[in-house]
Amino acid sequence: MTARRNKKPAAAGVTLMELLVAVLLLSLLSVGMVITMRIALSAMNKTDSKLMANRRVLSVERILNEEISGIIPVTADCTGGGQRGPKVTFFHGEVQSMRLASTYSLHEGARGMPMILEFQVIPGEDNQGVRLVVNEQWYTGPRGAGALCVGMGADPVSGRPSPIFVPIQIGANSFVMSDRLAYCRFSFRDSRTRPQPFWVDHWVAAALPDAVRIDLAPLAPDSGRLQPVTLTIPVRVTRLPLVDYQEELAIGR
Repeated sequence: MTARRNKKPAAAGVTLMELLVAVLLLSLLSVGMVITMRIALSAMNKTDSKLMANRRVLSVERILNEEISGIIPVTADCTGGGQRGPKVTFFHGEVQSMRLASTYSLHEGARGMPMILEFQVIPGEDNQGVRLVVNEQWYTGPRGAGALCVGMGADPVSGRPSPIFVPIQIGANSFVMSDRLAYCRFSFRDSRTRPQPFWVDHWVAAALPDAVRIDLAPLAPDSGRLQPVTLTIPVRVTRLPLVDYQEELAIGR
C-alpha cells in the first residue's frame, strides 16, 4: 500500500520525435498546397494566353473585313510635281501593299470620318517572318488624296497610262494588324473579264475589284490556338468612281 501511494503518475505531453514528425507532415502538406496552387495558376495563365491570342486573331479578321467592306468609290487629283493632274480612282493594290478609302477606322470604328488606309507587309522582328501594318489618315477630298500620287506613267504590267503613288511610309503611328506571319499577300478579283473572273496581284484599274483576298499563314503553326487564315472579302460597291452619278444612272437604264 505504501509503494502504491509513493508512485508518481506519468507526465502528459509529446516527445521531441513526435513534434518533429508533426512539423514534417505540416511542411509536406504546405508544400503540396503551394505546388497545387502554382500548377493551377500556370494552367489558368496558359488558358488566358490562348484565349487572348484567339480573340486577337478574330479581332484582326473582323477589322480587316470592316475596313475593306467599307471601301468608298472616291477619286484623287493626281498632282504630279504640284500641278493638278487628271482624276484617278483612289485604289491601288500590289502583292504586299494596298491603299484605299474606307468608312471604317481603327480609332473611331464605323462612326468616324472617311479615312485613307494604307496596308503594307514588312519584315518581322529580327527578320523572323513578316507582319501586316496599316496607316490611317483623313480623306479630305480628291485634292488631299491626290497628294499621294506623284504623276502618271506607264503601268509596268499592262503598259497603259496609270497613276504612280508614293511608297507607303512606316512610322511610329503605324498599327501592327498581325505579326509573326510566314507570309501575307494581297490579290484582287477582276469581274470585268469574261467568261470567268480571275485573281490578279496588281490593280490600278479605273474600276474597283469585286473582292480582295488576303493570304495569311502563321510563322509557327500551333494546333492548340486559332490560326490566321486566308480572308476573301467581297467589295459590294458597284459605282464607277470616274463616272458621274447621273451618267451612271442613265447607263443603267
